[in-house]
Amino acid sequence: MLENDVEIKEEKKGDILVLQIKGRLDAISSPAAEKKIFDLITNGKNKLLMNFSEVDYLSSAGMRLLLRTTKKLKSLSGKLVICDVSANVMDVLKMSGFDHFIELSRTQEEALKQF
Repeated sequence: MLENDVEIKEEKKGDILVLQIKGRLDAISSPAAEKKIFDLITNGKNKLLMNFSEVDYLSSAGMRLLLRTTKKLKSLSGKLVICDVSANVMDVLKMSGFDHFIELSRTQEEALKQF
């Protein structure tokens, strides 16, 4: 994995697709991550759980990815929940007000129950 890359592992939990995200969500990595996520949505995956336990950095480009994903899923009666967010990434989400319209959960188990 390159320094600027983001890695996304997929795991099915019933009709929910869990995306284990690893790395930095920034201006360099977000476009590729967004393409992969939107391809999954286009292929019928509309219940997404993003596990952020290995996301160590979130920039405005990464937040834009979350916003676009949330809007796209809402338009398809789907849902996005994010879990296991580190303290510094959570600070970014709270300072930007994203914690008010993105569903967040402490653990993956709790997040799965939100669907």
